[in-house]
Amino acid sequence: MEHVCIIAEAGVNHNGSFDLAKKMVEAAKEAGVDYIKFQTFVPEKLVSKSAEKAEYQKETTGAEESQLQMLQKLTLTNENFIELKNYCTEIGIGFLSTPFDLESVAFLEKFHMDFWKIPSGEVTNLPYLEAIAKTKRKVIMSTGMCNINEIKEAVAVLDKYGVPEIVLLHCNTQYPTPYEHVNLRALETLKSLTGKKVGYSDHTQGIEIPTAAAAMGACVIEKHFTLDKTMEGPDHKASLEPQELRQMVLAIRNVEAALGTGLKEPSPSETANRTIVRKSIVAGRAIKKGEMLSENNLTAKRPGNGISPMKWHEVTGTRAIRDFLEDELIEI
Repeated sequence: MEHVCIIAEAGVNHNGSFDLAKKMVEAAKEAGVDYIKFQTFVPEKLVSKSAEKAEYQKETTGAEESQLQMLQKLTLTNENFIELKNYCTEIGIGFLSTPFDLESVAFLEKFHMDFWKIPSGEVTNLPYLEAIAKTKRKVIMSTGMCNINEIKEAVAVLDKYGVPEIVLLHCNTQYPTPYEHVNLRALETLKSLTGKKVGYSDHTQGIEIPTAAAAMGACVIEKHFTLDKTMEGPDHKASLEPQELRQMVLAIRNVEAALGTGLKEPSPSETANRTIVRKSIVAGRAIKKGEMLSENNLTAKRPGNGISPMKWHEVTGTRAIRDFLEDELIEI
């Protein structure tokens, strides 16, 4: 199995603080993820003044302010992102940030990130998709809220401009996502109907669902994390704290190792057990030379270093070639 790429989604859980964002980089590195991902946007170019918050945002940050006012408090400066990118390189963790407007696409293009991450809300934004596609960089695209036709249309745009690789992330954009709405089997549908690699962006609470997605063949797992779930902000509640993030990474790596090659054959660790737990044809009682071997004087017992019981009918009906004591391995 190919390496599962694990992305720690910092998003806006830095609450607009560069110092907090830097601490998140350190925590993600310690947890063992491949990438930490932020969100880059110009609030006034992302939402209109009249845009309302989602219900989960109202629950976590209050209904008094608009979505624009909320986002204005959650931004980092371009200089902050440059410093974060350099710090990620310094300590050895991949840097990513999702652009949410065309100005941010142009800014992040200078970072030469390993791939773009397209959020679910931009799947139906043609100018945005074209701007991303024209860079001809690899793309990972979340597909929350989308039906299959919308996904295919977006993929067609990316393919048209020669995007070298596209990974589609199954996703549900409710924070947190109810387990009964996860629909992990959609991973198989996405793969079969688009022919693209698939992954999973998780907004459930806990680590069970992303771990299960890895077992189902997701090649990318993305999960929100925070330094403290009790902090004020829209996404903290549906995020993992650092120790939980580390547990998720370990669980996914264990699943990754356990999936193996798919060949059904004894593993090196169990080969020695074959002789111990399998059985051989042995004398069920003392047998005299020349006596007919049959079910009346034969039985099958451990260990398996003699004639296999699968040859039972080849042994029965023959004559004992010598005397055998009870439990002695039969020879013919």
